Amino acid sequence: MIAHLRGTLLSKSPGQAIVECSGVGYDVAVSVQCFTRLPDEGQPASLHINTQVREDSIALFGFLDRSEKLLFEKLITISGVGPKLAITLLSGIEATALASAIRSADHALLTRIPGIGKKTAERIVLELKDKLEALAAPASASGGTPHTGAAEDVISALTNLGYSRASAQKAVESAIQTNAEKDLTIRADFEALFRLSMRLLR
Repeated sequence: MIAHLRGTLLSKSPGQAIVECSGVGYDVAVSVQCFTRLPDEGQPASLHINTQVREDSIALFGFLDRSEKLLFEKLITISGVGPKLAITLLSGIEATALASAIRSADHALLTRIPGIGKKTAERIVLELKDKLEALAAPASASGGTPHTGAAEDVISALTNLGYSRASAQKAVESAIQTNAEKDLTIRADFEALFRLSMRLLR
């Protein structure tokens, strides 16, 4: 069972990271929030890993923070919430905000995430509301590093979350146009552009 990886980050994209360890490249699914905080390609990377083994596949899910991994593991214990949906939850809302939303029974915030309906949100709150106190808050994200092609990366991330490409593209273009005069780096900053686009989609 793989629980941790430390090596060189070969490549990354919203939802995926490939980490080379001792000559072997591991394909790891990551949340969009995790993607925004990964180092540049070619740099050392360290990820906490949850390994899911099935009859026809082995899937790795990676996290920069141990607390985010623990929250992921809590989520997948819920009936109807598999690993992919748990990653979608952690992509749509930062781990600290997600834990807070669950503890405060904020169903409205949870249902804003694509793929999370009212019944699923209610089930998550019911089963986890009193089980998250022990989770330490994840370390705060470091300042975003400019990414080449940030706009296309954000569109890809939003479509991975379930939004149509047309809606995602419109939101990204609106975010850029609205904030270009205030912040000239917005076009290259994935994390800032992603957050602003999500606000427009909500």
